Amino acid sequence: MTAVAEKVLREALELPPVERAGLIERLFRSFDSSGNGPIDSAWATEVEARIDAYNRGEIDASPAEDVLARMNRL
Repeated sequence: MTAVAEKVLREALELPPVERAGLIERLFRSFDSSGNGPIDSAWATEVEARIDAYNRGEIDASPAEDVLARMNRL
């Protein structure tokens, strides 16, 4: 990954979950040449459920530094 992409990733991981989900959706849409390919409804439902669980305190988020460190060890 380029330095620019790594910087974007670090900044994106600091966004609130709802904003990250919106960013993910827009990135996925960018792969569809027609520009009309919404994320599968099952995935959208799962994302909403995870965001709700996070907001209720049922699941935790990992700091961006920890996630990046785990990725670099792979």
